[in-house]
Amino acid sequence: MKTNTISNLELAIYFGLSIIINSFGNALTVALNLGSPLWTATCVNVSQAIHWSLGNIMVIWGALLIVINTILIRKIDLKRISKSAIFMVLFSYLVSWLSSILKHSLIMTMNLPVRILVDLFGICLVSLGVSMYQRVNWMLHPADDLMQIIRFKFFNGNSTKAMFAVYLPAIIIVAVTFLINHRIIAINIGTIFGLLFQGPLIGICDQICFKRLKHHNLNY
Repeated sequence: MKTNTISNLELAIYFGLSIIINSFGNALTVALNLGSPLWTATCVNVSQAIHWSLGNIMVIWGALLIVINTILIRKIDLKRISKSAIFMVLFSYLVSWLSSILKHSLIMTMNLPVRILVDLFGICLVSLGVSMYQRVNWMLHPADDLMQIIRFKFFNGNSTKAMFAVYLPAIIIVAVTFLINHRIIAINIGTIFGLLFQGPLIGICDQICFKRLKHHNLNY
């Protein structure tokens, strides 16, 4: 296990910045509707299929993932569960709020090639944010905690293999919502980019972005 010698203040700054970066990246992709990260796209499709708000769907989805994570680590860790719940609620409604603002911003008036580039940039921001708070490891969104668990428990730290394993149930859920709603939303070029490159991007960010920040508190 890698150790971390940076101060708690530095960790707090990294953690706060990571949430902002990840939330903004997700919100960009939702607003542009040119392809969101698959977890986010799944929630958008469920939201449209059953006509519930995106924020509420993301919270419910996160709660289900908390249960799955608890099963995988084979213990009821109330501290971990409470942290995941706090992160999940803050992140879910922040993404929902930011995306509603961005839908009325100037980025929506840009031409299609520029909007595609901005969408892909949003995916890159998500990868950076995930890399940062996975390394801080104070608290994680349940989806990212799931990837963290699978990455180190089953795939020896390989972020790419873990990403594809984690995405499989999301793909199944999107297929089910398509049967209900007869359309797919928020899955586009950005989603394909994320499927192909988000895992490697997280690994790259681990190595080249904020090098002082190492993985720690791993207990899988």
